[in-house]
Amino acid sequence: MAKEYDVIIIGAGPGGLTAAIYASRANLNVLILDRGPYGGQMNNTDAIDNYPGFPDIKGPELGEKMYQSAMKFNPDFEYGDVQSVKVEGQNKIVTTDTAEYSAPVVIIATGADHKKLGVPGEEEYSGKGVSYCAVCDAAFFKDEDVAVIGGGDSAIEEGIYLSQMAKSVTVVHRRDQLRAHPNLQKRAFDNDKMKFVWNAQTESIDGDGNKITGITYRDKETGEEKHLSVRGVFIYVGVIPQTAPFKDLGILDEQGWIPTNENMETKVPGILALGDVRSKDLRQIANAVGDGSIAGQQAYNYIQSLKD
Repeated sequence: MAKEYDVIIIGAGPGGLTAAIYASRANLNVLILDRGPYGGQMNNTDAIDNYPGFPDIKGPELGEKMYQSAMKFNPDFEYGDVQSVKVEGQNKIVTTDTAEYSAPVVIIATGADHKKLGVPGEEEYSGKGVSYCAVCDAAFFKDEDVAVIGGGDSAIEEGIYLSQMAKSVTVVHRRDQLRAHPNLQKRAFDNDKMKFVWNAQTESIDGDGNKITGITYRDKETGEEKHLSVRGVFIYVGVIPQTAPFKDLGILDEQGWIPTNENMETKVPGILALGDVRSKDLRQIANAVGDGSIAGQQAYNYIQSLKD
């Protein structure tokens, strides 16, 4: 028998935890599900300086504070890797690798993962010089030399953003031309702080154990290995929405993101989505929290509508 709840929240990042606060405060019976530690990507962020109320806080510390705020209102928290969500009448059946749960409302807050290069040093220096978010981390590299790996819109947009603070920004791209929009390319080429390394296959991210000292790349034309000295490496080779368990619900777009309206509602009544898993441009803690507050309140509104 599936254990029954009013609301099941899949994902315990900042958006999911905020949704839990709002839904639980409305006296709903709430379950938070996550396959790993609560806090989401905040656990991989060394320092956060752009979340209101906390001028400087460690990512895991902010995650802990959000978790404690959510648990104050007594939702259940369970570990589980969600395999599928099915609609049965007004109920949604959530199946994990260990159990089955049922609720009229499911809130999807599973987020997105940055594609990894898969090179030596990437994991070791993640949060210590390796970043996947210039908006999050640019301020930590003021007047430093940094590299951006990638050649699409995100890479060039973030490179331009970084150039406002960094001493220099070197774009390292595996092709001989950028894939970014022509307007972005022009802005980048006209930027005196931005440099470009073409036909470069990144081989490793190098450091002294505490901080990054540079990257090693292979020139694809000559086969020669070269070293670029930088203090920060920003990687933009794609982002993957974590939506595989929801592919049969008919709520994904062609890229696997979940479109919603302003109330976080998907195409399926009673299934909401929030945060980085949504089809949107800016993916930050602050707007995930905003999404979560809306989703938590909308969960209450939807359940009330079932009683009318």
